[in-house]
Amino acid sequence: MHNQFRYKLTTLAICATLISGCSSFTRTEYQAPELDVPQQWQPLRSGQSVLTDFWWKQFQDPQLNQLIEQVLQTNNDLALATLTLREARLEAGLADDDALPQFSSSLSAEKERDLRSNDTSDTYKASVSVSYELDLWGRVSASIDAAKWSAMASAEDRESTAQSLAATTASLYWQIGYLNEHLTLSEENLNDARQTLELTQSQYQSGAASKLDVLEARQSVTSLEISHSELQQELTEANNAMAILFNQPPKDMQLNIHKLPNAPLPAVAAGIPADLLARRPDVKSALYELKSALASKDETASSYLPTLTLTGSIGDSSSQLENLLQNPLGTLGAGLVLPFLQWNQMELNKQISDVQYQSTIVSYRKTLYEAFEDVDNALSARQQYLYQGEKLKVQYEDTKAAEEIYTSQYNNGAIGITDLLDAQQDRRDAEASLLENRYNQYVIQATLYQALGGSDIAPELNQSQ
Repeated sequence: MHNQFRYKLTTLAICATLISGCSSFTRTEYQAPELDVPQQWQPLRSGQSVLTDFWWKQFQDPQLNQLIEQVLQTNNDLALATLTLREARLEAGLADDDALPQFSSSLSAEKERDLRSNDTSDTYKASVSVSYELDLWGRVSASIDAAKWSAMASAEDRESTAQSLAATTASLYWQIGYLNEHLTLSEENLNDARQTLELTQSQYQSGAASKLDVLEARQSVTSLEISHSELQQELTEANNAMAILFNQPPKDMQLNIHKLPNAPLPAVAAGIPADLLARRPDVKSALYELKSALASKDETASSYLPTLTLTGSIGDSSSQLENLLQNPLGTLGAGLVLPFLQWNQMELNKQISDVQYQSTIVSYRKTLYEAFEDVDNALSARQQYLYQGEKLKVQYEDTKAAEEIYTSQYNNGAIGITDLLDAQQDRRDAEASLLENRYNQYVIQATLYQALGGSDIAPELNQSQ
């Protein structure tokens, strides 16, 4: 009897081992999608340096550093992304539990009365049950992998939110400085225009200027007042946008940013390697989604293969345990499910999961190509802004010199008010364009850093969270 029991247990172990090896038949090895990398993008060479992480520190602006560190701690969008990540990790934890035995327990009590003797008796029953599915075809492990890859994708989505927040904060910071500086120039120009109007009115009263000259000078003042009001509205909107980023009501946040920085832009090394784009959180997220879809595809395929579940219970009766010991194969056979009999539904679901997997391949390729586009556009725009900046400096100096000449000629009565007003407007436009170019240079530099990716900047989140 003892040898027979040992034989049955050995047979059961061998069968379980052989059947569990079948999981390799449904597991698909991941293969990277074919990609066309632009010729100008080369792999990272050994010893080659890459861009410094925490890119905003390259601008060496303590106030900007403090703002970005603060927004990463308080922003609502990042808080929502953090909750999404926590949910994904909890779901991955549930998937892990599928690979473990599932326990349940029950407790019951009965009271009986003998009608003849009127005696009563109490009966108590307690049992603990366990259920465990053998991962014959890798369905459970594929489900675990899919959930883990999905959680990793959620982590990268959160990181992408953090990177976007840093870039948005920097852009608003520079926009507020730009608008404040532009408003200062606007006030100076408005004062000059009002002085010109007063001078023209005095000349008109003395007969040295015409009514038309006064009207043109007044139109110039009105136009500048309208532009000044528009700048004030833009500044209000920028400050409100910054307040929302910091989870504050509009108008509650006051920033001491009076002007744009005037330091040269940080240098960007030539020959940026293509490997840098693999650090981008959106590219990493697309890759993890691709791997999750592949695991889900395997899970769908294996879900239509037989499943074998071991069950048992321990209580005041050991009959089930005796059945298992006396006839283990027969007992296990009672838990065998054959879902592959649903042939039509199986084929449709397998095709659906395959289409979903193919869609993630397309999405990954699209994300990577868009990353190349983002970097190429940012590099090109940066170069153009630098080139235009040099030209705008020359243009501003020329218009400034021309305005001085026209002012002298107007004061000497050699030209009319129209020529002077045109010269003043040319100088204002050149000065405003030069200031806007400097603002665009800072923004495009941040855009380039964001496009290239970097190490994680979002606040650390414990794996248990």
